[in-house]
Amino acid sequence: MPRDASARIDPDELLKAYTLGYFPMARSRSDDAAMWVLPDFRGLLPLDEARAPQRLLRTLRREPFEVRVNTAFADVVAACARKAKGRDDTWINHAIEEVYLDLHHMGYAHSVECWREDRLVGGLYGVAIGAIFCGESMFSTERDASKIAMLHLIARLKATGFHLLDTQFHTPHLAQFGVRECPDADYQRLLEALIPLQADFSAAPQLSTETVLQSITQTS
Repeated sequence: MPRDASARIDPDELLKAYTLGYFPMARSRSDDAAMWVLPDFRGLLPLDEARAPQRLLRTLRREPFEVRVNTAFADVVAACARKAKGRDDTWINHAIEEVYLDLHHMGYAHSVECWREDRLVGGLYGVAIGAIFCGESMFSTERDASKIAMLHLIARLKATGFHLLDTQFHTPHLAQFGVRECPDADYQRLLEALIPLQADFSAAPQLSTETVLQSITQTS
């Protein structure tokens, strides 16, 4: 188990925590410290089980957004940390924001972004470790923007050697993509099997809408 998190989280310690199944959360944006979380049940998406609602696939075909990768990581994290409709506070405090920027500069943390006319309107970020991608947070200021980012993320992970998307928790929103709940004991076995494997998030070029559609509908 990692040490209690403080006002400064060491990026190497965070990477080690991921290998044990832990991730950091703060009680609020203004809280100085973070706590390490290890859920009894995990939200997981085996990538070969990914799916999407037909309505969302129709939206994807219309290409409402320009999707970019790793062009505005800091902006995505900052947007995820802001208050939003239905969310008065956030678990992303300043220490957490800073350490994920560190991981991005180290090549471990990545963002998928939805843009409209050079405005960032949705996206997500997470951490790649072995053949697992640990999704951290997502945001949207326009309908379906975060969901389109999710579809592009899934397609990219499948194209670059990943086996599993860890969403941390299971929610009805995530269930529509095929995310299911998994006991921690099973997750620990997956960590042991998948962390030694190699995957490269940046190995694929920009994915076309057709490529994303094919990737999702192969299992939908």
